[in-house]
Amino acid sequence: MDLSSTRILVSNDDGIHAPGLKIMEKIARSLSKDVWVVAPETEQSASGHSLTLTVPLRVRKASARKFAVNGTPTDCVLLAVNHIMRDFRPDLVLSGVNAGGNLGEDVTYSGTVAAAMEAALLGIPAIALSQVRKNGSPVRWSTAEHHGADIVRRLTGQGWPENVLMNANFPDIPHDNIKGVRATRQ
Repeated sequence: MDLSSTRILVSNDDGIHAPGLKIMEKIARSLSKDVWVVAPETEQSASGHSLTLTVPLRVRKASARKFAVNGTPTDCVLLAVNHIMRDFRPDLVLSGVNAGGNLGEDVTYSGTVAAAMEAALLGIPAIALSQVRKNGSPVRWSTAEHHGADIVRRLTGQGWPENVLMNANFPDIPHDNIKGVRATRQ
């Protein structure tokens, strides 16, 4: 995938004002000039793959190509693809950077992973990115920020089957202590 001409949708579960979303926007903008953001108005951590059914969804335009939704991460991706970006769907969805890891059973609860899952179900390649932190320690955002674009490039360069999402977790260590990448299965 040639990322320079790729339309990227960025979302998350930590909300439109989350520090990890700002990092994800930086990562996406380092890859493409065509970046859109559609994220929850408020934190939706552990919302899983839920939809909002009992209240009307509202979309607030925060700026050009940046929108906040009063719903879940799944709602955000659905509204982005089927409404906000309906005439020019995204080529790639990046979700995160989540404040905390999404490993093991955590992925079943994760709104960050759910946003990527919804994109994959819609036939759009998707990657969830999370920054692991230990026992409530401060989040080491620089690790994800420093290595995020390279991980996205490497994954999109290899490709993967349709309806499959990728889930990347950055360890809770300084970015210059990273020795490599390990691919595993869920």
